[in-house]
Amino acid sequence: MLGKRKKKKTLPALCAVIVAAGSSRRMGGENKLLLPLAGAPVLAHTLSAFEKCAAVRDIVLVCREQDILPYTELAQSFGISKLRTVTRGGDTRTASVLAGVQAAPGDTVLVAVHDGARPLVSEAVITEAAYAAAEHGAAAPVVPVKDSIKRIADGKIAADVPRDTLAAVQTPQVFDRTLLLRALETAAQQGRSFTDDCAAVEALGQAVQATHGSYENLKITTPEDILVAQALLQKEDD
Repeated sequence: MLGKRKKKKTLPALCAVIVAAGSSRRMGGENKLLLPLAGAPVLAHTLSAFEKCAAVRDIVLVCREQDILPYTELAQSFGISKLRTVTRGGDTRTASVLAGVQAAPGDTVLVAVHDGARPLVSEAVITEAAYAAAEHGAAAPVVPVKDSIKRIADGKIAADVPRDTLAAVQTPQVFDRTLLLRALETAAQQGRSFTDDCAAVEALGQAVQATHGSYENLKITTPEDILVAQALLQKEDD
């Protein structure tokens, strides 16, 4: 499914856009980004991953209006020096990502859009996607699907879906900034919203390069995910 990792060249200016504007509905309304994980909030782990990544020059954080001050203070307390601004998101993910991309420094060439609720993303995953986007214009990390997949019709299993053609897409999804801006602005003009940023770019006819993801790069969505993330971090410490 994926090619070999290539020798790295110098990257152009890259800004990470961390999307943290969700409502945490599946957490019972509790802000999952502030839940403790190995002694620090989930969001602190996410920001730290990009702070430590050499491929990332700048960080923009997108969140709800009421979270701007607490998230700014959180970033300061954890020494996130690459953070350039904390900006208000929109009513949809597409609108929030657009706000973040527009807030990136003017000389930004690449943007890496990442879910704030993916705290265990590795430098290797970020970096490979960044280099692939620099070469192809758009890239996203993926992992093979483990479970058997079925198509459902009228509440019944209708057909098998071959796993070897499927992958689960993760973040960061990295794009040429001009390309992503055009994709998101087009979506806004058409009144469309995407839950996945690749889809906005694909709607323009742009192919997205698949890169190596990691099963450890999980998204914190339910209370059980916190337990899994805790176990993964504990394994790293052992």
